[in-house]
Amino acid sequence: MAFVRGLKRPIEIFCKRMNTPVHSGLGYSAMACKGAYFADFRENKCPFGCNCANAFCSHCISARRYSTEVSPSEQMNLIKQLRERTSAPIKEVKSALVDSNWDIGKWWKYAESAQKELRKRGIVLASKKASRTAAEGLLALAQNDRKAAVIELNCETDFVARNEIFQYLALSLAKVALLVDGTRQPSGALHVGPELFEELKINFHHPKLSGERTVQNAITEVAAMMGENVKLRRGFAMSAPSYGILSTYLHTSPQPGVGRIAGLLSLEVEDQNASVDALQHVGSELAMHVVAAKPLFLTKADVSTEAMESEREILKSQAESTGKPQMAVEKMVEGRLRKYFEEVVLMEQKFVVNDTLNVKTLLNNLSKEVGSPVKVGSFLRVEVGEGLQRLESSNTGEPLAQAA
Repeated sequence: MAFVRGLKRPIEIFCKRMNTPVHSGLGYSAMACKGAYFADFRENKCPFGCNCANAFCSHCISARRYSTEVSPSEQMNLIKQLRERTSAPIKEVKSALVDSNWDIGKWWKYAESAQKELRKRGIVLASKKASRTAAEGLLALAQNDRKAAVIELNCETDFVARNEIFQYLALSLAKVALLVDGTRQPSGALHVGPELFEELKINFHHPKLSGERTVQNAITEVAAMMGENVKLRRGFAMSAPSYGILSTYLHTSPQPGVGRIAGLLSLEVEDQNASVDALQHVGSELAMHVVAAKPLFLTKADVSTEAMESEREILKSQAESTGKPQMAVEKMVEGRLRKYFEEVVLMEQKFVVNDTLNVKTLLNNLSKEVGSPVKVGSFLRVEVGEGLQRLESSNTGEPLAQAA
């Protein structure tokens, strides 16, 4: 009896092993007793009778029973694939895959349920980052025959601003801004606030950002991918004149259409038959001049009384500190006021391409060349992050950029 009882246990163990699934490491399991079935997979043959000569064909894949156990090498492969697809941080990618049970039923494709999980988390992550300062970023410029639009998309670091997905999103938003009617400013430019198109839908065509979604949802997704606060801060648009040209310039541009400083300028001409080539050449140089010289006003008449009084008070205080007579002080103030106009008024500034003449003289020469009066209709200068620190400390509204 003792011998029989001793023999019975090894036989039970043997039977249990025969009925235990054997995991192959390829993601499926087969019964150990079906040796031929398992051998077919190892020989890369389809055991289900189709002629695909591939054990992983889509016709027979559903007939297999997948294991919930994933080897470390498969885990690393899935993490790599999902990270390449989403650009999300490794920690978030792994956590999403774990929560989605590694989705190994479709292991040869990207883990779709894990991607959905990442998108859900992105909303939470982006909301947590929304309070962090985003003073870096890029300007994106889009232009057609009749209009140009520039938007500012902010992030926290310059590293993210150099990311191709961030730049793709910025360019997409600039194209949308071309289609939105903003609030007309006294300068002639349109202020396109982010609230005007955050709910608009766009069809994105980037490998890591594809399909139709709202502007706000796209920004939220990119924020989750980048791990930073991403914010659409502001936008502007400018229309071309009836007769004339609209010129643009981007400074510090990593690729066409994006940069850190933008200059927009329109040149109006009375004669519609005037040489467009001459206008475009000077217009391009003046758009670059706007970026470099930072004008605040178009003409001296456009300088506000408040700005004039403030500057005069400062200059008078500086002159009086020299101890000179009052008459001399007045002359010093007037002289320095002329210098102030040369610094902030576009028409009075020295032309950056040729500082022997000012912008007013340049336009007079251009008018003679094309045979018709030429004037600057409006200009706009926008720089990434300008006024953000002052804005946060004072809780005032967004600056409208340097425009006239």
